[in-house]
Amino acid sequence: MNSFTFPSFAVRTSVAIAVGLACLGAQAQSEPVEASVSVGLGHVDGSGSDKSLFGQYSGLRQVTTLGILGIDYSLRDPQAGKWVDFLGTNLLGDTRELEFVWKNPGTWKFAANYNELTRYEPLIVNTGLLGVGTTAPVVNSLAVAGSGTDLDLKTRRTGLGLGFTRDISSQLQLYVNVKVEEKDGSRLFGALVNNRGCVSSNAVPCLGDFPALLLPEPIKSYHSQLEARASYSLDKFRVHATYYGSVFSNSNSTMSPVSGTSTGIASNYQIALPPDNQAHQFDLSGSYDISQATRTTFKLAWATALQNADFPSGLTGPLHVVPNGSVAVSSPGARVDTTLAKLGFSSRWSQQLSLLGDLRIENKDDQTNLFNYNPIGTNHNLPNRKLQAKLQANWQFNSAHRGTLGADYESIDRGTYTASSVLAGISALRQKTQETGLRAELRSRLNDELGGTVSVSSSQRDGSNWFESNGNNLAGVNAVANPAVTFAPGSGAVLMPTLADRQRNKLRLSADWQPNKDFNLQLSAEENLDSYNSPSGLGMHDARVRQLGLDWSYTLSRVWALNGYVSQATQTMSQSLSLANAPVLENTNLSVSFGVTGKPSSKVQLGANLSYLDDKTLYSQSAATGLPDTSYRETALKLFATYQVDKRATVRLDLVHQNISSDDWTWRAFTYSDGTTVRAEPNQSVNLIGVTYVYQWQ
Repeated sequence: MNSFTFPSFAVRTSVAIAVGLACLGAQAQSEPVEASVSVGLGHVDGSGSDKSLFGQYSGLRQVTTLGILGIDYSLRDPQAGKWVDFLGTNLLGDTRELEFVWKNPGTWKFAANYNELTRYEPLIVNTGLLGVGTTAPVVNSLAVAGSGTDLDLKTRRTGLGLGFTRDISSQLQLYVNVKVEEKDGSRLFGALVNNRGCVSSNAVPCLGDFPALLLPEPIKSYHSQLEARASYSLDKFRVHATYYGSVFSNSNSTMSPVSGTSTGIASNYQIALPPDNQAHQFDLSGSYDISQATRTTFKLAWATALQNADFPSGLTGPLHVVPNGSVAVSSPGARVDTTLAKLGFSSRWSQQLSLLGDLRIENKDDQTNLFNYNPIGTNHNLPNRKLQAKLQANWQFNSAHRGTLGADYESIDRGTYTASSVLAGISALRQKTQETGLRAELRSRLNDELGGTVSVSSSQRDGSNWFESNGNNLAGVNAVANPAVTFAPGSGAVLMPTLADRQRNKLRLSADWQPNKDFNLQLSAEENLDSYNSPSGLGMHDARVRQLGLDWSYTLSRVWALNGYVSQATQTMSQSLSLANAPVLENTNLSVSFGVTGKPSSKVQLGANLSYLDDKTLYSQSAATGLPDTSYRETALKLFATYQVDKRATVRLDLVHQNISSDDWTWRAFTYSDGTTVRAEPNQSVNLIGVTYVYQWQ
């Protein structure tokens, strides 16, 4: 675990950067300096529930009055080898950011950044739970559901990054970048708790003998990343050697809920939390120019991902044993090694014809140890070998027309199924799938005002024979000799859409029309259709996506300009869960925006934007009443005005109104077994006003 307190370390570093910047500024009073400071005050109305979505990431969930402070400093004199940039935004809020760059162009560059982000849970939680955010929360059953205390779940990220680039020579360059992030807080989480009998005083039904309890996950973790790269280049040859490492460390290995009133949680009950893990990757990539018209590219990479953290104390019980059932296991010994090889080329054969292609092979070797984590069988390995190939030809008919033809191929081999593992809950598996596709595109400029693109593509996926379970509680799988018989209609077999045969067709149109310098219109339309074929007739039948978008801008005069867009997308998925039940899901998203900007005088600038979003999801079933529909509507109005007091000072006024209406049955009123309730506020309205004073000097 980390031995230092990250926030204090990061804040001290940020302060040191700011102090160093001040010293540089004091020493460079005669240098070409540009800087600005923004200070202001704002007010946000509405309760916490009214701002649950508006303040989810903005840091304004619990704020009514906010301070505004920003700094922008720049010293640039490339001829003297001096270049310093410093930027600080939202320094008084929960989403503050600091960026510092100091470099001698063409020689070296140093960069540092510090950032914070707080994410508030938008759902409203009411509970009798105590000790939220700890690894030992106390569960208390409520006599009346929803009669407890509202929780304010949130997670806070604090990140620090340092980067350095050094040009050793005109051919050799070194680059190193380090990032460290701390995450703490608590997030929404629940579990079915085995307490040998569910006791609930509020008459909320249990799921069998297991009560469903809200147990917010306590978060205290660190994530470190390191990237180091060396680049070497000659006239025709360029090569890059790179190392990338990632280390995740969790201070909390388990959570042990404690039984309070009328819950009866077993005293030794524990829940494992995300374990420590790490990953390392080495790669060598580059390019070589065979001629002025032909370039080849390559990449070789090897990576390993490890999860060797010991099982938490209390979880290494009799079920965690090796296959012979004699030795206890303390660690999963999880390891996945990945190798990658990629080779590509691009060539301009003539003034009209250019070709490009690449071949990519990736192999994931799952070397995780096999153990009997249950009395039936072991865990199973998940190897994966993927081959992808692409070939494309471009033909320039003339200056106004260009055509493209392409072919794509993908093959996936998921390896041999682990013989000691049991296939449960899945109708069948497929070891290999392959997909071939063709695509064509035509780009045309019909005249100086109108141009457009038409593209079509089609691909077909099929695969090897299917495998099914050997039977209930039996390890291994056996090949299906005749899928049409084994998975015949009435068998109830539902085959995964990611493995089933599929035909995919796409059509896309786009146009750009600019009849004069004041008006521009862009149109895009797209339709995608996936059709699936399953021997049983169950599972996914087809999935369709339709999209239509219109984007425009119009300059009314030298003072006023308009802009806007309209976009609608519809996604439909149909499937069969039984011979008499064929549910259909349809999601429609409509987005509209209209904006206006103007500068009625040399000192005044105005702007307004009105946007509307309507997202609907419709459910239907042929054999029974479908699930309730869900909807989300958002209307937002943003206004701003700036007034230039003098050459250095500007005042800005911002007004924002947002109204949200949602109807989601998923969280309309969910009740846990102890009386805890989780719900979404269906109607939210927020108003924000802010005044900012900006002073610039140089």
